[in-house]
Amino acid sequence: MGDKISEIKKLESEPKIIKNLFNKEEINEFLNLYKILPITVHNKKQNVIKKRWLQGFNVKLEKIFYDKLHNEIGNFKMDNLKDENGKDILGLIQESYAPIGLHVDGGFELNNQIYKQSLIPLTSVGSTVIFKNRYYEGSTSFTQDPDELKKKNLKYGQNKRSNIHLKLYGDKPFDKKIHQKYLQHEDINNLKGLEVELIYEWEVGSMLIFDRTHLHCSSSIIEGKKIGIATFTKK
Repeated sequence: MGDKISEIKKLESEPKIIKNLFNKEEINEFLNLYKILPITVHNKKQNVIKKRWLQGFNVKLEKIFYDKLHNEIGNFKMDNLKDENGKDILGLIQESYAPIGLHVDGGFELNNQIYKQSLIPLTSVGSTVIFKNRYYEGSTSFTQDPDELKKKNLKYGQNKRSNIHLKLYGDKPFDKKIHQKYLQHEDINNLKGLEVELIYEWEVGSMLIFDRTHLHCSSSIIEGKKIGIATFTKK
């Protein structure tokens, strides 16, 4: 595992925002794609609808997306799980009515060399908070909630739950002003030791790219709902 982590670290970089990457027509194509894709998860507790971006629903749009991402990060392989036929899923489209908590999208195969992830906003109101802190042990949701921490029999593709982050990054209290403005859905004590790297204010047509080892979460700022596409890559 140590060798794999050192390979992952060699390719790490600062988060990057590419503005005006997709035009209005392409954004409308994404929204139409979202309408026709089947629902994968409707989690009423989290108040989120998730749809897998399955291949073949809009081949032209798939190529546009792949080419634009390749232009920004170079060679990559998809790492978004597989569909029932063993084909790569191109990403996950989420319609959220409530913020997503602190987590890391490190993947479910620890032998993989995880790389970058991208976020494409399809609605304008929302923001994503990226922390400087990193984690190298697979997809994990970080929480102090005792009920969440008891969840062990998870399905493939579900994040493990952990409070290990509270032991990794020191005891420095989290910034109260940032918490008040962006992260009221998180217990401030769950953010102990964390430091913000970037707050990405959603802008339709743009794309955020960042390392999959970054801890991150949604901000508390949602007006009604927000829709975005998340894609995960490996080398």
